[in-house]
Amino acid sequence: MAATTTPSGGGTTPPGTGASTPPGGSAAPAGAARRAAAEPIRSRPSSKFLPLRFYSTAVGKKWVMGVTGVALMGFVLAHLIGNLKLYLSKEEINLYGEALRNMPGALLPRTVLLWTLRIGLILAFVFHIHAAAGLTLINRRARPAADRYQSKRDYVAADYASRTMRWTGVIILLFLIFHLMDLTWGNANPQFLRGDPYNNLIYSMQRVPVAIVYILAMIALALHLYHGAWSMFQSMGITNPRYNKLRRRFAQGFALVILVGNCSFPIAVQLHLVEVDCPGQVPTTQVCHSKVEAA
Repeated sequence: MAATTTPSGGGTTPPGTGASTPPGGSAAPAGAARRAAAEPIRSRPSSKFLPLRFYSTAVGKKWVMGVTGVALMGFVLAHLIGNLKLYLSKEEINLYGEALRNMPGALLPRTVLLWTLRIGLILAFVFHIHAAAGLTLINRRARPAADRYQSKRDYVAADYASRTMRWTGVIILLFLIFHLMDLTWGNANPQFLRGDPYNNLIYSMQRVPVAIVYILAMIALALHLYHGAWSMFQSMGITNPRYNKLRRRFAQGFALVILVGNCSFPIAVQLHLVEVDCPGQVPTTQVCHSKVEAA
């Protein structure tokens, strides 16, 4: 077989080593072929809205867990501070409840701002639960590969924290439904009177099973708050080792304040430190008639 002559005329190419030319066309330059082979495959642009794309990632879900956790922790603390008015008087806590329904005074119709806050809290609960469920699924998918690089001790510790958060979260959700039925809607409290949170709370916690359930639910809430407050900073990228001790103390202190404060209510009722005061009196924000007569 004869050798072929190169187009430049500078020599010959041995047979079988030259690039083949397709019939009726010219051969593509070798450099262009290499560039085409080396060009990366570009991913198709996502049609999701940017916040949705961020939320679909594990980092996005952790951020949502952290932000909604801060909002819910703020609500739990504010709720406790308001309920502590139980120890002042019936009029004080009932006026506090009425002020919540009337805020911000004449600027908005009655209960509009209150319902706005309630809807915001509901959304925070929904996103908190949804993000937690999504992260659980992501962790389950990644667990077989992760276990190969994890010591048995680390796995047990991480698994314990995860199980605690999951089950305490379920307990808190179930208790919240009962709590609303008991002290907000009234269909779980036979002696419920709308606008009288003082007597409603005492009537509810005079029932020993309710007091026990309330205390157990507060223990679950404290455990959830402790783990949540500790991991919240890590979820939002605040992980400097210098602040680990401060983070742990904050988580412990916050959970302890909520636990002691909330458990004090059923204990005080069961010990008769607070008693029913002028039941059925309307309006509930006025000083009890018997107190006025005694004065």
